[in-house]
This record gives sequence, structure tokens and C-alpha cells, in this order.
Amino acid sequence: MSGDWPTVYAVSDLVIGADGLPRCAWGSSTPDYAVYHDTEWGRPLHGDDALYERMTLEAFQSGLSWLTILRKRANFRLAFDDFHISTVAGYGEAEVNRLLADAGIVRNRAKIEAAIANARAALDLPDGLSKLLWSYAPPPRASRPTSFAQVPALTAESTAMAKALKKRGFRFVGPTTAYALMQATGMVDDHLAGCHVVTPGGGVMG
Repeated sequence: MSGDWPTVYAVSDLVIGADGLPRCAWGSSTPDYAVYHDTEWGRPLHGDDALYERMTLEAFQSGLSWLTILRKRANFRLAFDDFHISTVAGYGEAEVNRLLADAGIVRNRAKIEAAIANARAALDLPDGLSKLLWSYAPPPRASRPTSFAQVPALTAESTAMAKALKKRGFRFVGPTTAYALMQATGMVDDHLAGCHVVTPGGGVMG
């Protein structure tokens, strides 16, 4: 979850929600997180544009709360033409200025310019962004972690992914951001043992 764990973890890493379902504690902390936790986080995601969106949002999250990005996601999608790689790759200075003036997103020039550069880099990949990113997904674990103390901030695979992306001209994708991307898109399943969410091809409850 991009290093954005609510302090409730100090009490318990697994929480029974008002609906009676056990969740990773961060997924019970706000309604926005509950929906994201239950329907998106940790579920395998494929497709170049879809993964470009997640990569871009993870980069914009750097130094901020993920909840801030989550609540601005609709604005980001509107501002970045639904994250169509071919469209964003064609952005020029006029679009940069438009985005810098858009109060609905995070107005950071370096991150905006990185998003455009990353779209251009993605266009240059011979087999596409999705295939490249998924090539660094580790084998499924035998079991889920039992606490967030067992969840790493980065791994050998995320470090290798970040290195490969940097080599190809991508920006704002270091090993920690790469691992957050892997968590968010189901390349790894970091839902805790006992969480009610079942991820296709990932973990089962318990």
C-alpha cells in the first residue's frame, strides 16, 4: 500500500469490519480504502494502459498519502485522457501547463513530466509494458503473511524491475515504488492470512 499504513496496525493487523468480514487493518480504516482493498488491491491486473495508470499513480503518491491519490483518481483519469499511453506520449508543454493548473490532481512538475516520459518509454517497448512488468512477478508464496511485519518494502524482484525500467528511460519508479506497484496489481499477494479477499491465482483465505 505504498508505505501508507494507518496507525491502527499497532493494535491489530487484521480487523473485523462492521459487515463482519475480516480485512487487512488498513482496508477497514476508511470507506475508500475498504472498497479499494476488497475490489482492486492484490488482484492481478494486465493491459498496458491499465498498468501505466497504476505506475503513474504510484509515482504521484511518492511522499504523499495513498488515500490522497485514491480520492483524486477520477480527476487524474480525466486530466490524463484515461491514461491512454499513446495519447499521453504526445503531450507537450501546453499539456504540462494545463496539468500544472489543474487543482484536481497533484501539481508537481517533475512527476507530470515523468508521467509523459514514461508514456513515451512504454511506447518504445517491443512487447508492451504489461509483459515487461509481469516478467518480474515472483512465484506465488506458499502462504500469506500473518502480519505486516512480514511484508517487505522492496524485494529482489522489485529492485530488478526498477533497474530495468530505469534502463529503458522510466522515471519515479524506484524499488519501493515498484514493489507497491506489484502489490497493487496482484504480482504479489500481500493480503494477510485470514483476510476475506480471495485473489485469482494468488492466496486463498487463511
